[in-house]
Amino acid sequence: MAIQLAKKFDTPIISADSRQCFREMNIGVAKPTSQQLEEVKHYFINSHSIHDEVNAAVFEEYALAKAADIFITKNTTIMVGGTGLYVKAFCEGMDEIPKISADVRQNIIQSFEQKGLEWLQSEVKEKDPEYFATGEQHNPQRLMRALEVVVSTGRSIRSFQSNLKKERPFNIVKIGLQLPREILYSQINTRVDEMMNEGLLEEASALFPQRNLNALQTVGYSELFDYMEGRITLEKAAELIKQNTRHYAKRQITWFSRDAAIQWFAPTNISNIEDYVSNIPR
Repeated sequence: MAIQLAKKFDTPIISADSRQCFREMNIGVAKPTSQQLEEVKHYFINSHSIHDEVNAAVFEEYALAKAADIFITKNTTIMVGGTGLYVKAFCEGMDEIPKISADVRQNIIQSFEQKGLEWLQSEVKEKDPEYFATGEQHNPQRLMRALEVVVSTGRSIRSFQSNLKKERPFNIVKIGLQLPREILYSQINTRVDEMMNEGLLEEASALFPQRNLNALQTVGYSELFDYMEGRITLEKAAELIKQNTRHYAKRQITWFSRDAAIQWFAPTNISNIEDYVSNIPR
């Protein structure tokens, strides 16, 4: 859909996917094909290494700069992707959070890997009860972020989140693609099978020596790393990838459903989407 709209408006695409930006990750992040990347210019695809620190604040700065460049010659640009916090950062801005030392971050990641989610939940509940009461208690990335902030600053991450929206010098049109839940889940299961057939295990094996990097703490790789360490079978790893992807999709739906500005369409409703976008003032 994004490629079709980009072609219609003769404009590039800015990806808002927090993992497709990494050059070393391909199959497991469902990156656009080489043909798709040739059809339309994409930004924030293969733009970074897994050794780089990439977060919502980095994306905000990157995407705003690219958008400004695009708007010199184009009236429209297309952003596509499911990382809700990245989309929010681009549209509304990010609160300033003090820089976290690499040592603090690495110690928390290592402790989480050794002691698991229950330890992480317990630490956040003790040290940042304000976040724990309102945050995503089963999302290790968010929990580790909250923990590293409170350990580094002595303050809850919530104290840095003002929820003040920044004004952007362009109009923003938001479109959501909506499928019946059973079809969505079926497609997720099929896609995981296709990824395994395309060589996801081999890709994860090549990345295994660097498995402790933050970029690789993600669905599709973590489960296969557990298999390689002998904790689970390959069959179980594949099933967990499906299960955890379904859970992630559910969280995405919850996140984006809260945004009243999103106009929802069925993915097949191409003409209505094009008409909707075309009629928005620029």
